[in-house]
Amino acid sequence: MNAASRMQTTAGRLAMIGFADGARAERLLDELGPEAVGDFDLLDSLVVAADPDLALTSLNRLTEQDPSVLGALRADPGLRGRLLGVFGVSAALGEHVVRHPEHWRLLGGAQVATRPTSQQLRADLLLAVGADPEDPEPRATDASTATLVALRVAYRGRLLQLAARDITGAASPTEVTAELSELAGAALEAGLAIARAEHPESGSVRLAVIGMGKCGARELNYISDVDVVFVAEPREDAAGTVDETKALQLATRLAQGMMRACSASTPEGSLWEVDAALRPEGKAGPLVRTLASHQAYYRRWAKTWEFQALLKARPVAGDSELGEQYVSAMNEMVWQAATRDRFVEDVQAMRRRVEEHVRADEAERQLKLGPGGLRDIEFAVQLLQLVHGRLDPLLRRRATLSALAALSRGGYVAREDAKALAEAYTFLRQVEHLIQLHRLRRTHVVPEDVTDLRRLGRGLGMTSDPVGEFTTRWRRHAMEVRRLHEKLFYRPLLQAVARLPESEARLSATAAQARLEALGYTDPAGALRHISALTSGVSRRAAIQRTLLPVMLGWFADAPDPDAGLLGFRQISDRLGATPWYLRLLRDETAVAARLARLLGTSRYVTGLLLHAPDAVAMLASDAELDPRPPEALLAEARATVGRYPAHAENAVVAVRGLRRRELLRTAVADLNGHIDIEQVGLALSALNDTTIQAALDAAIGKVEMERSAPLGTRFAVIAMGRLGGLESSYGSDADVMFVHAPLEGVSERKSTDAAFAVANELRRLLALPAPDPPLLIDPDLRPEGRQGPLVRTLASYAAYYERWSASWESQALLRARFSAGDPSLGADLLALADPLRYPPGGISDTAVLQIRKLKARMEAERLPRGADPALHTKLGPGGLSDVEWVAQLIQLRHAGRLPSLRTTRTLETLRAAVAEGLLPADDEAELAQAWRFASRIRDAIVLVRGRAADSIPADLRDRALISRALGYPPDSSEDLVEDYRRITRRARRVMERVFYED
Repeated sequence: MNAASRMQTTAGRLAMIGFADGARAERLLDELGPEAVGDFDLLDSLVVAADPDLALTSLNRLTEQDPSVLGALRADPGLRGRLLGVFGVSAALGEHVVRHPEHWRLLGGAQVATRPTSQQLRADLLLAVGADPEDPEPRATDASTATLVALRVAYRGRLLQLAARDITGAASPTEVTAELSELAGAALEAGLAIARAEHPESGSVRLAVIGMGKCGARELNYISDVDVVFVAEPREDAAGTVDETKALQLATRLAQGMMRACSASTPEGSLWEVDAALRPEGKAGPLVRTLASHQAYYRRWAKTWEFQALLKARPVAGDSELGEQYVSAMNEMVWQAATRDRFVEDVQAMRRRVEEHVRADEAERQLKLGPGGLRDIEFAVQLLQLVHGRLDPLLRRRATLSALAALSRGGYVAREDAKALAEAYTFLRQVEHLIQLHRLRRTHVVPEDVTDLRRLGRGLGMTSDPVGEFTTRWRRHAMEVRRLHEKLFYRPLLQAVARLPESEARLSATAAQARLEALGYTDPAGALRHISALTSGVSRRAAIQRTLLPVMLGWFADAPDPDAGLLGFRQISDRLGATPWYLRLLRDETAVAARLARLLGTSRYVTGLLLHAPDAVAMLASDAELDPRPPEALLAEARATVGRYPAHAENAVVAVRGLRRRELLRTAVADLNGHIDIEQVGLALSALNDTTIQAALDAAIGKVEMERSAPLGTRFAVIAMGRLGGLESSYGSDADVMFVHAPLEGVSERKSTDAAFAVANELRRLLALPAPDPPLLIDPDLRPEGRQGPLVRTLASYAAYYERWSASWESQALLRARFSAGDPSLGADLLALADPLRYPPGGISDTAVLQIRKLKARMEAERLPRGADPALHTKLGPGGLSDVEWVAQLIQLRHAGRLPSLRTTRTLETLRAAVAEGLLPADDEAELAQAWRFASRIRDAIVLVRGRAADSIPADLRDRALISRALGYPPDSSEDLVEDYRRITRRARRVMERVFYED
């Protein structure tokens, strides 16, 4: 028979609609009776089952025991859907119904769709063992095997009803786990009633059974060990005496009897293992203790993981009043456990140990213990609860999902993270339940068999490609869980919060002011006002701030200026607090919060930049974000920005300044964090200044051309001079430049010069417009004739001037000349014009050398500010920047004409080349370079700390202390900074005097 013919057979049609073995399904349907094959309602219910073949097999076997079931299925669609739904998932429950054919009737009628109360479950199981549910301490008829069997049968009847509601979607996953936990509690109560039947004297002791783990949290699996702890108290006997030893012995026998009643093997199997290993001292400790004994143990001996376990504790059976006393007493210790030494580290280590014990061949398929499994979610949630719950009672929840929701509401976990974890947790629990239901076995491993995977996928409602869709969703959830687990579970903020004394963690006004003063805040009352402004109210924003601030106050205190740090944080939070990512970033990426606190408490310059570019806080998340951006990328972005404002030069430059502000912040943060050195700072700032000038020049040319309604008519270039030309810009540097233009063919020199002047003046105006960011002032005073000379010259005019009038100082100034912006070829032409002057082929004359030496001496005498301490002046003082730079420049003027390696605008590069050419001893270069770097770092640190430029180490001791801290000196070491500077510059001065003045 060919395939086409086969598909026309009944077996073929059955295979097409979902049966794996069509021929077998046909045979089983035939056995049900001739009408079964044509019963489309029955077929529809079978093929929507997770495993139609399994469902049909169990139905066939049940019909052999009770043929009336078929009529009932036709009459009751709800019964049909529930029974076949269970049969299609659980071979074990199918076996149970076949053994107890009357139990299929438990799935009929409207009552099965209603969740039973815990009292109903307890009454059912107690009645099954012959105990009176109304008795405060119910006692079973006996402890015989028949009684144990009756307990199991009644338990599985209730389990069957719950599974039916679960599989048909009538009960949510949370409702399923809660009912399983209540059912387990009822079984424990019935087991205790059986134990009492063996011990008539049981009334002389009060025994409470405390559910732990998933049972305590009301999130139990279908098949799981039930974790318990026992607590007992003796009762007075008839004579009014109390014998605690005898009472504990009796309570131990009752506990053991209860455990046997649930765990013992019978013709109906066992329920599950009752595990008391979470008790004090574990399996080595006594099975039952008094409440006082429990308290003594936990106060003195308990390990961190034991408090984590107590988080789930709940009375589930026995003396409920004693159980509540136990939980209340334990809670007092649970919510203080996070203050223990190394608490967070211990919990993290415990998770790693659990993971290490997973079998290697099962790790990737473990729903519970493996990476991305349920334990990842549970450990993360529990750790967050224990750390933050000591101050926030709303987090004190036993169940994972409700605790996760509380953590999200309180701002401890981002909403989207909580949502992703909740979805993953629900999915993983559903998969776990489907796996366990199949054979009613305790397992958490995803099967590898395709048939099993197909049943899982279909059980979750996946029909088109159940195996592929299930595998994809499972892996996606596991990957997301692992990512979020590592993000939350290893969050450094947890350790910081856990270590805080409660007085600090609560931010109480009375104790906080003294504490703030002790931490180093000079205005604790002002600090409290900032704290109150940030944390007041019930908003999510205030809740996150209440978590962050206790830790950040300590980080501010570790910074040079805690008061300025807290003030800056409040100002930035006021601007960004309503922005969803801001506080989430600080909470979830603790390194960002710590970095921000240090920056705000160190640098007014950075604080000012952040206040006007608060979004840039995001760049603190990664060191890679602090890398200086390539000049090409900066220029492309700046030009694109200008292009968006073709008719508004002022708006274009405002936008470019926003880019500049962000990049200044990037450089300053990288500098303060030691991510880049002083030479890289100079390169980054110079490249940024070049970009800013080019963008402003583009805007200026556009405006001039628009005003004149004509093209410019000349090429225009900006030549960088001074520190900008040397690629050594500092945070407070002006932009020393020269302007050059070259008329286009056919354009008169006068007309082109007027246009060039207009562009130069517009460029200066645009960059000088008032703005909140640090200005970039254009200084053209190094042009020919200085301030007396024309602002802009043609290339020919420069050539004529340099040929006839150039002074030696101008040759020296041209050593720093470098193209900055505008027409590159024109810039190259001017530099080519300058080369013979700055790199004279035969070196400069002795007369020129003498002039340079005199000029250096006059500058030191005349330009040093009145009252300044020369020894602390970083630019003009002995051994300062000027000494080092003039040595390098004199070497260039003497030798660069014959040695191309010296033709650089950079000071330290010149010194290194001089060593390579044998013109300077390496030791001398090291002394000069050290002084130049140190002086440059101090000048930059002054700007970063004070927010304004200065050349001298300040005399004010507080400012000096802040600057020394910014440079990495420990507290109270500002005099070390001064001594280091004096020593380094003395050595550099000696080198300068020998090299600069030698003949």
